[in-house]
Amino acid sequence: MATDKELSDFLENVERRAFKQAVYAVRKDESALDIVQDAMIKLAEKYGDKPAAELPMLFQRILQTTILDYFRREKVRNTWVSLFSGMGPSGEDHEDFDILESYAAEAGSEAAESGADKVERQQTLEIIDAEVQKLPARQREAFLLRYWQDMDVAETAEAMGCSEGSVKTHCSRATHALAEALAAKGIKL
Repeated sequence: MATDKELSDFLENVERRAFKQAVYAVRKDESALDIVQDAMIKLAEKYGDKPAAELPMLFQRILQTTILDYFRREKVRNTWVSLFSGMGPSGEDHEDFDILESYAAEAGSEAAESGADKVERQQTLEIIDAEVQKLPARQREAFLLRYWQDMDVAETAEAMGCSEGSVKTHCSRATHALAEALAAKGIKL
């Protein structure tokens, strides 16, 4: 069973990475902070009595579920807000009112992205995923731990059971291999 100190230390160590992961998912700092806080509270309330070794896995699951809950709430909220707001002109300007302008998506948001851009982005992500899967197992593991899980070199070395130099070598080889494979397919990141 995890002690209060172990739980507190775990939450302190995971906070920064969890925040980055949430910001990457929701693209809003304030919402990401709320998501991380909710996930930490849920872990402490419901799973604080679990062994310390199980906390990372449980926290990741709770964090992912909390992010999905956020998107579900936003979808419902946006549906109702868009239905009832901006249905008519405000003020005295009735002649120049265009209902379609009130539904225009914000520039730079995913909703404003054209269909062609969405398809191109999806295809690029599929190509990147396929190239990552082609990497040798140790290179793929080091690459994903370092750049996807945002672990530092020491944490990655400990997780992989190898030296920090090996982690650096695997990551370097993986990034070079990915860069060459993507450049050969005409993808510039």
